[in-house]
Amino acid sequence: MDFKKFPVLLAVFLLAVLIVQPVLSAGNLTTLLSAGNVVNVTNHTSDLEKDIATSYYNNAEHLLVDGHYADAIALYDQALASNTTMIYKSDALLYLYRDKAYAQIQLENYTGAIATLDAGLATYPKDAMLWNNKGYAQYRLGKMQDALSSYDKSISFDGNYTTAYINKGDILSTMGRYSEAVTAYTRANETDPFNLAASGGMEAARKGEAESTGTMTLVLVIALIAAVAGMVWYVRFKKPAERAPEEKKPPSKKEK
Repeated sequence: MDFKKFPVLLAVFLLAVLIVQPVLSAGNLTTLLSAGNVVNVTNHTSDLEKDIATSYYNNAEHLLVDGHYADAIALYDQALASNTTMIYKSDALLYLYRDKAYAQIQLENYTGAIATLDAGLATYPKDAMLWNNKGYAQYRLGKMQDALSSYDKSISFDGNYTTAYINKGDILSTMGRYSEAVTAYTRANETDPFNLAASGGMEAARKGEAESTGTMTLVLVIALIAAVAGMVWYVRFKKPAERAPEEKKPPSKKEK
């Protein structure tokens, strides 16, 4: 071998490598694209975004359990501002709306809670818990009839939802509709026979019903006595005395 030509051969080899490598890279890239792996790359990027939302949600849940409601709400909002496709598929989005509203209720932000629940109901219109929690927030705002309607909605989507029946009974008792409250508590007791809130509410409603019935009876008796007394007083003191009939005079005789 002519060693004088070795540097020249080495230079030619290196040049060939530099020229061929981009071609190989382009060929590999073409193979990757044709195999559809670019979709996987896109999915990987998208998954990272979805995982960010999931991460916000999971961290918010820990804060919620620890009672850090304001911080939890901030993370829930960040999750909602991210790509929510993954947490939607896993139903975590539903729990996010529920738990964010729960945190707002704990902070007595009932108006905000209703807004959160309405946003959740736009996606999950048949979720009994969202309707129940909306009813509670409305109740805390003094919107009794609206709250009652929300509880009825909740029950319509879950006929065995004990909490909604109890809350409905509480609203009806507050409104003085004790008979209806007893019916609601009875249904709650049927769905959960050992629920103390249901049995306690039923006892209170029955007591209220009895007291209400007794009060109404007393009012009617008093009204009747007052009416009789008024009639007696009127007859004795106020009614004008009847005039005695005038004596009939004999016809006068004409003078002749």
